[in-house]
Amino acid sequence: MSTLLRHVIPPPHSLLYTTSKKPKLNIPSFRNRPFSFSSIKATAATPMASTTKKVLVPIANGTEPIEAVITIDVLRRGGADVTVASIEKQTRVDATHDVKLVADSLLSECSDALLEKLVKKQVEDGKLYAAICASPAVAFGSWGLLNGLRATCHPLFMDELKSSGAITVESRVHEEGNVVTSRGPGTTMEFAVALVEKLFGKEKADEVSGPLGMRSNHGDEYSIKELNPMQWTFDNVPQVLVPVANGTEEMEAIIIIDILRRAKVNVVVASVEDNLEILASRKVKLEADMLLDEAAKLSYDLIVLPGGLGGAQAFAKSEQLVKMLKKQRESNRPYGAMCASPALVLEPHGLLKGKKATAFPAMCNKLSDPSEIENRVVVDGNLITSRGPGSTMEFALGMVEKFFGRDKALELAKPLLFTHP
Repeated sequence: MSTLLRHVIPPPHSLLYTTSKKPKLNIPSFRNRPFSFSSIKATAATPMASTTKKVLVPIANGTEPIEAVITIDVLRRGGADVTVASIEKQTRVDATHDVKLVADSLLSECSDALLEKLVKKQVEDGKLYAAICASPAVAFGSWGLLNGLRATCHPLFMDELKSSGAITVESRVHEEGNVVTSRGPGTTMEFAVALVEKLFGKEKADEVSGPLGMRSNHGDEYSIKELNPMQWTFDNVPQVLVPVANGTEEMEAIIIIDILRRAKVNVVVASVEDNLEILASRKVKLEADMLLDEAAKLSYDLIVLPGGLGGAQAFAKSEQLVKMLKKQRESNRPYGAMCASPALVLEPHGLLKGKKATAFPAMCNKLSDPSEIENRVVVDGNLITSRGPGSTMEFALGMVEKFFGRDKALELAKPLLFTHP
């Protein structure tokens, strides 16, 4: 392991070693549950003294994209220098729910150290190490790193965690000494902010978490503000278009795509750029399913825009996308936007006329009707809007609720650990 790559966050779904000389851990034997963990070289009591915080995030085919992207995004917001490395033979990986992520480099170019040996050395040196979802049990537990320590993980792996010698707790994020553990996709933002605090201190963590707009009532049932209720209809399976562009907020895009696909919605991710690959706001590389011109040939039950300043500006300049949104509105079919997009795309093109909406707080002064801006998710007939990264799960679950009903949305929320299981 290079001395520069001091912080390591292995992949949220599987630990795979690309050479035959290294051990291989395949997630299918763990019932395809997502997991990730991090090993971060810091002391438990204080943030790291070094001004350079370099983080290596390996990703693989089968990586859980919500866990990977939120962790990368939040750490970069905190100032960490994050390298995303593919453990496959190519930089592009096929994450779960047909999400395509593109790494910055191959893992073989970053490190030749065995992961288990590396993490054990950090533990021996009294350094910070952290894990989320299945990996507290699957990785740390199996390596004997949690014996006698309190830890949490995804509910499906609590028995395995206990059998490894850990004292199990059901906290969404648990910190004890040098170890931080967490439960799943719905707790990842809290987990990532906790890691920012370990690396950079509480002031930086507060600075990062504020604009995220995280819920204060973590684990409780979500709520949406609905006005002028109408039924959202579809034939057989809902068809949803999610445009992306350079500068799109990656957390928002990935959470929307992931949750809708978990609900068995047919999601088309379309690039408004000239290439399928886009560089999102925190430099995460995503690959779309098709270009917007191709996507425009299809009909959609919902068109929904993620935010991100650069992405919203690109959406607003796309004549094709604006044309599609106007057609969607005119035919009384659902459309939506969040964060910067309600203010920068919908409002200037007349797509909020006669509608109540919300947006990213700093953008709400651009809305002609600010009467509902304090709500995290607003549904007004065929329009759905939301505020920012921290409200994206509620936003996506709100769409699921409109298509399939609240029971279906709550059924999805529980295994995500967004609401209490």
